[in-house]
Amino acid sequence: MNLSTRAVATACAAAAIAGGVFLGEWGLLAVLVALVVAFAAGWAPLLGLPAPGGTFFVVLLPGLGALAAVHVTTTEPWLRYLPLVLAMGLLLSFTNELLRGDGRTRLVESLVGGVSGVVVAVSAAGWIAASKVPDGMALVLVCAVALAAASAVSATPLRGALNSVATLVGAVAASVVVAYVLPELAPLDGVWAGAVAGILVSSLHMLFYRLPALRRRQAALAVIVLPVAMSGVLTYVVGRVLVA
Repeated sequence: MNLSTRAVATACAAAAIAGGVFLGEWGLLAVLVALVVAFAAGWAPLLGLPAPGGTFFVVLLPGLGALAAVHVTTTEPWLRYLPLVLAMGLLLSFTNELLRGDGRTRLVESLVGGVSGVVVAVSAAGWIAASKVPDGMALVLVCAVALAAASAVSATPLRGALNSVATLVGAVAASVVVAYVLPELAPLDGVWAGAVAGILVSSLHMLFYRLPALRRRQAALAVIVLPVAMSGVLTYVVGRVLVA
């Protein structure tokens, strides 16, 4: 899957987040469940881990557990159960390695890959937490638009530093416009959201630009969802700063 296709798919995933928040908590939850499943399916193939079947469940179960934990939380702090979910994910990673029957080749690589996937999958729950802060719908919308704009701009023919600058500028411009239109936010809020999205997308673009594993469609799924999942906790942090 080429760069342009992945970038468009990431933009669509970010747009799905924006659409889901309009449908309420259940709509956002349904979108995030689909994204976590896609990420879990592609993470092991992306890293070339030796036990892809076990790693799929290692990443999937904590990711879904984090979504459920934040969804049912009704009072601040919204992320108070995430440390417990991460701890269970770490325990699940070790259990997966203990149950391997292939001689446990590349043990450390497999363990680290599973744990890192858990962290990313759990981070997606930040979108739900962000939607629960004051003016949370507007916050999620502006951050999702910034992420979609950054992903779209990153697919341009520009390379290197020019691509990174264009991605950052495009994300900030799009989010400032959305923040200006929404009465709950100020244009400066859009600058924050756009800067975070632009830096994240451009960094991941440079990291995965020539990775051979991306020729496999399943591995590309993880790269498509990765910026959206990681943006969950970042959106919540930005939201807390803006609310403060």
